[in-house]
Amino acid sequence: MIAPGSAESADEELSRLAELHGVATSYSPSPDRTVAATAGAVVAALAALGVDAGTPHDVRTALADSERELRERLLPPTVVHWAGTPGNTFTALPPGTRLRVETEQGDVRDDAGHLPHGVHRVTATAPDGRTAEAYLIVAPSRLPTPTGRSYGLLVQLYSLLSERSWGMGDLGDLTELAVWAGRTAGAGFVQVNPLHAAVLGTPTDPSPYRPSSRRFPDPVHLRVENIPEFAYVEDRERVRALLERADRLREAVLAKGALIDRDAVWELKREALELVVRGVSPGPGRQAAYADFLAEEGQALEDHATWSALAETYGPDWSRWPEGLRDPRSAETARARAELMDRVDFHARLAWLTETQLSAAQRAAREAGMPVGIVHDLAVGVHPGGADAWAQQEYFAAGMSVGAPPDAFNARGQDWGLPPWRPDRLAASGHAPYRHLLRALFRYAGALRIDHVMGLFRLWWVPRGQPPTEGTYVRYDAEAMLALLALEASRAGAVVIGEDLGTVEPGVRETLHRRGVLGTSVLWFERDWEGDGHPLPPERWRADCLATATTHDLPPTAARLTGEHVELRDSLGLSTRPLEEERAAAAADTGEWLALLMRLGLLDGTAGDPSPAAEEAQIQAVHRFLLRTPARMIGVWLPDGIGDRRPQNLPGTWDEYPNWRLPVADAEGRPVTLEELVASPRLHALLEVLRQEG
Repeated sequence: MIAPGSAESADEELSRLAELHGVATSYSPSPDRTVAATAGAVVAALAALGVDAGTPHDVRTALADSERELRERLLPPTVVHWAGTPGNTFTALPPGTRLRVETEQGDVRDDAGHLPHGVHRVTATAPDGRTAEAYLIVAPSRLPTPTGRSYGLLVQLYSLLSERSWGMGDLGDLTELAVWAGRTAGAGFVQVNPLHAAVLGTPTDPSPYRPSSRRFPDPVHLRVENIPEFAYVEDRERVRALLERADRLREAVLAKGALIDRDAVWELKREALELVVRGVSPGPGRQAAYADFLAEEGQALEDHATWSALAETYGPDWSRWPEGLRDPRSAETARARAELMDRVDFHARLAWLTETQLSAAQRAAREAGMPVGIVHDLAVGVHPGGADAWAQQEYFAAGMSVGAPPDAFNARGQDWGLPPWRPDRLAASGHAPYRHLLRALFRYAGALRIDHVMGLFRLWWVPRGQPPTEGTYVRYDAEAMLALLALEASRAGAVVIGEDLGTVEPGVRETLHRRGVLGTSVLWFERDWEGDGHPLPPERWRADCLATATTHDLPPTAARLTGEHVELRDSLGLSTRPLEEERAAAAADTGEWLALLMRLGLLDGTAGDPSPAAEEAQIQAVHRFLLRTPARMIGVWLPDGIGDRRPQNLPGTWDEYPNWRLPVADAEGRPVTLEELVASPRLHALLEVLRQEG
């Protein structure tokens, strides 16, 4: 028996309190190992959730309050009902409780049966007079899944420069690639990196996975010449000067080997967009479309545009602004918005222009015969100094950052520098920020890839100033998050792909599969980990997935086959073993796969041949293998089509490697334009494998 007031009693009470609020007190980096979270990490996470657990007395008080609230409440803040599921969602209510439902469609009903899909408001009144309100999500039981089987191209859009680009790939290039791939190559989709709005300022963070806002797209991706008003700018001399600067930016990358300079591209496009927005009035039809956009996006767009205008004046980190401006609802912010209204309207209009080009790209992809179209990428979080973190402060956990715990691949853990959403505040709002984010993205997405999809279930919270080892997991309402995902995806007729690589909590993949979320399977990771550890034969791969040979965070296939990725990591001090050991391990890994390809008759005796022709044959064999799997979607990393060796991002590096700044290049490292890509015999031969044999 544990004595009251003892250390054991205090630990047990803290654990019970943590459990009630979804805060983990331990985690399992592997199935056979459990690690206790530090008490400091648990207390810090609870504090970020508004729960004081600083002393044993505080813990006992908070525990008593939490248990009493749980006993007395009629409804949780958000309730989920999966359409077609038998049974009563409200069986836990006391007998005789009356329900009143205000549907999303505007109806009022006296019961919760046979409701349409949507996010409704339900009021429960118990016989003893207690009342409660909650959000009721009624969602289809499964998300849409691809019709048939298709292959597609994976590319980081900024890296795809055409002869018309202004120094980095843009939405015109995306449209051209999608139409070509659909009409000529029989592709079903093109997947791109997150196109979320970046933090303003110079230098900006080049990572597309650390945006200012996930709700609104980045106007740096605009094809300026495709804006109808651009043709009517009166100052043609200024236009010519801008186009000449664009030529120089493009040529610096393509002909002189410079890195992509996103800041220079944005400075140039911003000048051009100022001419368009300030100097040319849109026609009445386009003005009406813009007015509709303003009305539909409402407060969220006003906040985003206000942050952008304030960032131009006070810098990109809102936590360093004058105190009154740090609150988006303050009188000081309202006055500043009025004073800066021209700039606020400028940034709101850029969001509209960018979304119109995104929508046009998706329409063009579907018209070109693609069953899916453009697959957009949803980053796991946002920059702490950006627009979303400023506008939605009440939803973010103060003093916390998202990361990953220590594991076999990274003994120190990871801190991604992204503030996490508070699950309690999300639930109390019916997950409004998440719901509106999904609805905005699905307007122009044929499918959505969710980075680190495990974050719908839990995230690793790291207290500010502490190493990642001092973090702990905090759980989210995955049922509600998945229900909203199913609801919004179904309304848009869009597919959802979850990036579920790495260590995944037991049951998560099964839950995602049950709801129709496709997984992600990368060839080099697909081994029989519970058996002999050998490469997993194709028939044992899962069907509900996007199967690929590599990703933006991994070596291109040519580098993997030649071992060049080992040399790169060693040159940057990232190797954990002597170079010869790393080489031997990489060669053994690759050798096993090549041997399997030969046994399956997919490769004819080229395993030890270093010639370019043999390398090309091996890459084709890898993709023939992917076609042998039952995967619904097969992804081709576009740089693999021309033998590019360089990863777009090398995790664990910052200044040591040009992450997110490399153009697509050939086997010799020479940048290749979109026009050269689509004319490449090597790319055509690879895509012909997928088109004919698939």
